Amino acid sequence: MNKPRKLFVKSFGCQMNVYDSRRMADTLAPQGYVEASTADAADLVILNTCHIREKAAEKVYSELGRVRRLKEAAAAVGRRVIVAVAGCMAQAEGEEIIRRAPAVDLVFGPQSYHRLPELLARTENGDKPVDTEFPLDDKFDHLPAPNPAATRRRGVSTFVTVQEGCDKFCTFCVVPYTRGAEVSRPVDKILAEIEELVAAGVREITLIGQNVNAYHGDGANGRPASLARLLERVSAINGVERLRYTTSHPRDMGADLIAAHGALPKLMPQLHLPVQSGSDRILAAMNRRHTRADYLAIVSRLRAARHDLALTSDFIVGFPGETEADFAETLSLVTEVGYSGAFSFKYSPRSGTPGADMTDQVDEETKSDRLYRLQAAIDRCQAEFNRSCLGRTFDVLFEKPGRYAGQLVGRSPYLQPVQVTAPASMIGEIATVTITEVASNSLFGTMAHTSAREPALMGAGA
Repeated sequence: MNKPRKLFVKSFGCQMNVYDSRRMADTLAPQGYVEASTADAADLVILNTCHIREKAAEKVYSELGRVRRLKEAAAAVGRRVIVAVAGCMAQAEGEEIIRRAPAVDLVFGPQSYHRLPELLARTENGDKPVDTEFPLDDKFDHLPAPNPAATRRRGVSTFVTVQEGCDKFCTFCVVPYTRGAEVSRPVDKILAEIEELVAAGVREITLIGQNVNAYHGDGANGRPASLARLLERVSAINGVERLRYTTSHPRDMGADLIAAHGALPKLMPQLHLPVQSGSDRILAAMNRRHTRADYLAIVSRLRAARHDLALTSDFIVGFPGETEADFAETLSLVTEVGYSGAFSFKYSPRSGTPGADMTDQVDEETKSDRLYRLQAAIDRCQAEFNRSCLGRTFDVLFEKPGRYAGQLVGRSPYLQPVQVTAPASMIGEIATVTITEVASNSLFGTMAHTSAREPALMGAGA
């Protein structure tokens, strides 16, 4: 029997990369690869990359320097390590990666990882394949079912890609160029994958896509199904206890999806809805195709559908042409919506996007100052939301052991980490917890009583 080969995959960036990394491991399992927790003893190291900001790309090159040293140390004792770069940065830079980092043996984009066995066979012959095409065949048709043993190791909550690509062409974003046009998987194939995951112990499913609410996969009789309809179908699967989706675009937040937040108890009361800026002038320059008023109207309709809904968002500061008045509108939007959290970034010009060619770039000092002030405003909103949870009772899905003996960590319906003293047997279970203490990034609570996987608390107020 051949000795198993060890695989280490490191993901950078978005949740879709996390999903893709897991599916790479599933693809290679029949080839004799088992997952390793570190790169040190791996025979194959894959860096699954992000290209959304320059800093993300530089992190990859820094990591490749460390991997090169591991590869050289292995070669000194007669062991070969294959190094691969995957994902959006691989798609965007291709051959340039091998030029800058000769230790890399293989480069492939996010639409090509189903061809990993074939590409690795070529590396055995001394080739350095670069596969950044957008193949005509659907990679999902070639992927194996999720590996049950690996799924159990990965935990009780997981991502499932249902949609890829983007047709919006925001002027700051590389996604349309690295992930391609919007495509959606058929409903029946998504349901089949989720049933496999549930059978392996998954209890919470997050449907993901670059613009997940643009989902339009084939449903009954081959007719396109909306994300709302897909959520209904997933919610009906026995064993799915919690349901989420991300990331959404305001333009695709249709009436049926808004209504689903009030109609589906398994759909958690937390939604990530990126806005990027509070200024109509900057939103237009970004080609976001919505205004501040449009966004606020959607928020109002969502909260009318489910009044305990909490919102998170994405913001970019220092987009070309952004004035202090524009930035003030972003600050005021944060306060007006009252987010439970948000991700915020300095604008990073990406080659090939319209924003990179705009002449009115904002200087780094101004961007840094605005980011600092924005993050302070977001932190205040998050702290206020967390304080509002004190004394409340939530259903918590326990995911893993905590830092201390006898402690478990779970997630509230709002995705907050919740630390509770509870037996390890509760991992994978949902229990009712009373929040007794609030910290900056997590909540602490005591068990109220265990529940038979009750739905998330409705009407808690946010």
